[in-house]
Amino acid sequence: MDELIKYAPDLGIGFLENVKLSLVAAVVSLILGTVLVAMRLSPTPVLRVAGTVYVNVVRNTPLTLVLAFSALGLSDQLGLVFSQTPLTNSFWVVAMGLSLYTAAFVCEALRAGVNTVPMGQAEAARAIGLTFMQSLRMIILPQAFRTVVAPLGSVMIAMIKNTTVATAGGFLADAAATMKEVFDTTGASIPIFLGIVLAFMALTMPVGFFTGWLSRRLAVVR
Repeated sequence: MDELIKYAPDLGIGFLENVKLSLVAAVVSLILGTVLVAMRLSPTPVLRVAGTVYVNVVRNTPLTLVLAFSALGLSDQLGLVFSQTPLTNSFWVVAMGLSLYTAAFVCEALRAGVNTVPMGQAEAARAIGLTFMQSLRMIILPQAFRTVVAPLGSVMIAMIKNTTVATAGGFLADAAATMKEVFDTTGASIPIFLGIVLAFMALTMPVGFFTGWLSRRLAVVR
């Protein structure tokens, strides 16, 4: 317990980085996931194929490889730099990789929601002259989001836990990396380990409770 108290400030700073990663990846992955589901539903064959290939490839690739590719391939080899400060740059590289990875799962959750929307509504939208994007934006996606609040919550919870592998992308300031440094210095400590576990539970459990409540609140009776 003394070690937990001693290293609590450092662990807290590391955990705050996980929270920041989670917030950035949540927003970006929701936007990218929505774009991907629009591509997969598009009447344009090229967009449908591109969206399908992306989702299938990313969903079946380990996150550590995605983060490593983002850091070593996109950043080091292709010169994609977000900041001249190494720590800031590695943060955004990891955020990008995590967002690209999570977006594939967001897309599939939304696509399941789209499948619950009656086909007649899309046909009615076309009958009154709405374009594909208009019907998607005003009719289909709003209903799809209502039906997949709980699954999207599960995706977000998984994404929050996935921030613990940020070191694969070269980001060495998150809670897991800080905990490893402490263990390397002082040896394994059960109180520190349990403290990190409780911190993540305090972050993920409210997300689960909130999305569960919101799902029931927005449930569509058919």
